[in-house]
Amino acid sequence: EVKLVESGGGLVQAGGSLRLSCAVSNLNFDDYSIGWIRQAPGRGREGVSGTAMNRRSAYYVDSVKGRFTISSDNARKMVYLQMNNLKPEDTAVYYCAAINVWSGNSWRGLNIDEVDYWGQGTQVTVSS
Repeated sequence: EVKLVESGGGLVQAGGSLRLSCAVSNLNFDDYSIGWIRQAPGRGREGVSGTAMNRRSAYYVDSVKGRFTISSDNARKMVYLQMNNLKPEDTAVYYCAAINVWSGNSWRGLNIDEVDYWGQGTQVTVSS
């Protein structure tokens, strides 16, 4: 059974930092790119960041560039999202997600309906 389990969310003041972790089970990192999708209150889901895939560098949505960094430890099957200089507009549920690198889906122009696996989500709240 494939599992993606997030941890590290919480409440932080604007300008602060959090690191999200995703523990991945029973998934081959050669075939899947792992990333983060968030959903803010009253809004749709948005691809935030994804690990490099198909010879392209890691992906970041414009609003987090320069503030968030995605990394992975393939041996431990862990993916991390370091979030610095957090803003109130970063408040959302953050989901760890996996997309098959051969499926045609991509973090750039992400098709949410074609995401292959999801974690349960972790809440990030940034106070002003």
